[in-house]
Amino acid sequence: MPLVTLIGEKLAKKEKEFTYLGPNNECRNCKLKTVCFNLKPGRTYKITNVRDKRHSCNVHEGTATVVEVKEMPIIAAIDKKLSEGSESIIENKECKSIGCINYEFCNVILQKEKKYKITKIYESIECPIGYELQKAELSE
Repeated sequence: MPLVTLIGEKLAKKEKEFTYLGPNNECRNCKLKTVCFNLKPGRTYKITNVRDKRHSCNVHEGTATVVEVKEMPIIAAIDKKLSEGSESIIENKECKSIGCINYEFCNVILQKEKKYKITKIYESIECPIGYELQKAELSE
């Protein structure tokens, strides 16, 4: 059974990826909020199918469209000492270098004190402030 949610009609394009940021206070009185809030905050999703059903929405310009999505793997910067197949609590490094090409991987939203499994190591990351990092795929 596919994972279904609502997204603004202008964003509802097959293969488009988006990151769910969490519940919006403007939605607290909406009867459809449980459909929008069924995703995990901070996680990236890919739209696999756009359905014909539309709903009025106070947040999105126009209407909200029903879409099927799949959760994408977590790609993050991790300490170079960690190895593929291991489980570890992954903590973001203190970094304010927003111009760095790897900034998004160093600032992935992860649950504190939760262990993630390192399912794949991709490559070493050159860090302008000196951390020894590698890009990796994580799973919960």
